Amino acid sequence: MNVLDENVSGIQRQLLQDWGIPVRHLGYGIGRKGMKDDEIIPFLLTLSRPTFFTLDWDFFKRRLCHARYGLVFLEINRDETAIFVRRLLRHKEFDTQARRLGEVIRVSQAGLSVWRLHEEDEVFYKWE
Repeated sequence: MNVLDENVSGIQRQLLQDWGIPVRHLGYGIGRKGMKDDEIIPFLLTLSRPTFFTLDWDFFKRRLCHARYGLVFLEINRDETAIFVRRLLRHKEFDTQARRLGEVIRVSQAGLSVWRLHEEDEVFYKWE
């Protein structure tokens, strides 16, 4: 399940859906509007294997790695959110739910920085 943070625009959500990418949007049919950052992680743990996409830097922390979800911090122009969500979902290292679980990923123009569960060092991947 791909979950968009409330800070992702409805236009970007609609683009993803138009491209056939299934997404749920916090505050719009899942969760509730105005959820605080500290409420989101416990909420994700109630879902089945979610990948959470956000524009909020606070979610790019190694300590947030967990086997039951994946976190993606989008460090990009918010008008490019859908493009970079799609790019990540097509990347050979992250193209399945299973490959995103336990990971905290920072998406940028340059590539992907990744913290992995039970690993000490951050890994970097260039865009393919």
